[in-house]
Amino acid sequence: MSKAKTKPFDPAEYLDDSESIAAYMSEALETGDPAFVADALGVVARARGMSEVAKEAGVSRESLYRALRADGNPEFATVLRVVRGLGLQLSAAPARR
Repeated sequence: MSKAKTKPFDPAEYLDDSESIAAYMSEALETGDPAFVADALGVVARARGMSEVAKEAGVSRESLYRALRADGNPEFATVLRVVRGLGLQLSAAPARR
């Protein structure tokens, strides 16, 4: 019997428009997990093109890769620049209880 071949799931492959990216980031933000949010920003940046996002955010591509991984812990200013570079905006809403 042969074994089935699989490949790792990459959510970046499914983030092909602004609406899906915004929904993905909204879900990530709702977790309240900073590492997950940083990783999600990295996934979105890969979906959009890491080099282009780095250019728009005013950071090097290598720095962006380091900052936007699950253990990256980017500065908030970097997060804001990346969010703007992705064509997104952060907003606040009352927390659901």
